[in-house]
Amino acid sequence: MPLPLQIRRAAIRFAYAGLRSYWFVVRPHVVGVKCVVTDGDEVLLVRHTYGPRDWDLPGGTVKRRELPVDAARREMQEELGRRIEDWVGFGELHVNMNHHHNNTHLFHARVADRELDLDLTELAAGGWFHRDALPPDLARFVRPILARLTRP
Repeated sequence: MPLPLQIRRAAIRFAYAGLRSYWFVVRPHVVGVKCVVTDGDEVLLVRHTYGPRDWDLPGGTVKRRELPVDAARREMQEELGRRIEDWVGFGELHVNMNHHHNNTHLFHARVADRELDLDLTELAAGGWFHRDALPPDLARFVRPILARLTRP
């Protein structure tokens, strides 16, 4: 029997706090992915249940011996309940944030339907927004990432 949602969310927030402490001490190099999922001029944004609650692009960490494109596929299956195979890479973003060095691989996929089955442990919400009418409370790198992506 799965744990209640509020307990799962508390556990992930606790784990994230531990991870931030680890980052503060070790200052590791992390490889991640950010995924831009679009339907025409609309882009999918998510709100996490941990860390800042700003609207962000879905993504995650690349596991050891995992290709970044495979991480994009895995993360979207886990977070969005979507199997998306046709990812196109469009660069990398190198940033220092939260006491770690992050090399983020950027991927884009177009979808024809907006069906989502959000992992409510990790995501509080998901929504589609027109690229010219994004919400004001965006995560730090959403606009710079979207600026790198050419419009359809």
